[in-house]
Amino acid sequence: MIIVMHPNSTAAEIGAVIAMVQKAGATPHPIYGTERTVVAVVGETSRVKPEDFSRMPGVEKVTTISAPFKLASRESHPHDTIFRVGDYRIGGPEIIIMAGPCSVESRSQLLETAHAVKEAGAHILRGGAFKPRSSPYSFQGLGLKGLEILAEAREIYNMPIVTEVMSPEAVPMVAEYADILQIGARNMQNFGLLHAVGRIQRPVLLKRGMMSSMEELLMSAEYILAGGNYRVMLCERGIRTFEKYTRNTFDLNAVPILKQLSHLPLIADPSHATGRWDAVIPMARAAIAAGADGLIVEVHPRPDEALSDGPQSLKPERFVELVKQVKRIAEAMDRFVPEPVPWAPQAADPAAPETHTLSSRRRVQPKV
Repeated sequence: MIIVMHPNSTAAEIGAVIAMVQKAGATPHPIYGTERTVVAVVGETSRVKPEDFSRMPGVEKVTTISAPFKLASRESHPHDTIFRVGDYRIGGPEIIIMAGPCSVESRSQLLETAHAVKEAGAHILRGGAFKPRSSPYSFQGLGLKGLEILAEAREIYNMPIVTEVMSPEAVPMVAEYADILQIGARNMQNFGLLHAVGRIQRPVLLKRGMMSSMEELLMSAEYILAGGNYRVMLCERGIRTFEKYTRNTFDLNAVPILKQLSHLPLIADPSHATGRWDAVIPMARAAIAAGADGLIVEVHPRPDEALSDGPQSLKPERFVELVKQVKRIAEAMDRFVPEPVPWAPQAADPAAPETHTLSSRRRVQPKV
């Protein structure tokens, strides 16, 4: 159920509605828009009677939400959600590009890649400190050391970082370092993890499971939103089908459909969606043309030496071409790729010893 307030309703009237919802045993989620406020009512709603609210001062109307994903639905939030990560806005007319290696393999490897993607026009640096792998014998990431290297790269290149968190227990530690917490495809329905990231105020990139429907993706997002964290990005990264010529099948249909169903920003991952470097640029173009709000792309200076996902990683020179082509597609769609914020080139020396202390790179620990 959603309670739509009059455009001129007062803060006291909105507060009275919220208190009434709580008194009935349900959970209110006020959504403050530019023109009016909507209060979404979720949880235990058996004692919530619409007629009680329709008579309250400041209430324009009370309607039900048909979609099972109440807070993620456009029925409760008709306008696109837009939020900031560092100096960038996600979900608006801007196209945001996240790029970097699949795994943080070493300090020199990450700083070299960060330098290349920053120069090419990337806005956010990606890199896995913890890597869920199909085989227990494959490279699992550098862990805490990887987070420290990512944080150093953020300082040098003035780039927010996105990295994966794999368990509820790891959320506080990863959130100390990361600007965006990634929930990987294998963890899309790890409900304990979804609850944990829902309780912190850190943006979340939620990847669609390789065998999950769009509704299941939105229901997973609902867990995070219901926890009070409204800065959620959906990510289409391909689904598993019978096709053998690609790693996954990029469900391009999901881009416009998810944008119709939900107000949440949509990021496309053409690297995992195809598993082939030669298909990444064409699928990146297609995703932006279909309405995606951004891309997350794997880039490695020497893909043949990568410890994970080398075949789908772009070399830096190919990433330069991707950014150029995406800019042209964005312009054709009346959108744009913003220029990255400046950085200090003299500070970047991958071969230099690490000079920043650990405490200077940590974030304030959130309450979880």
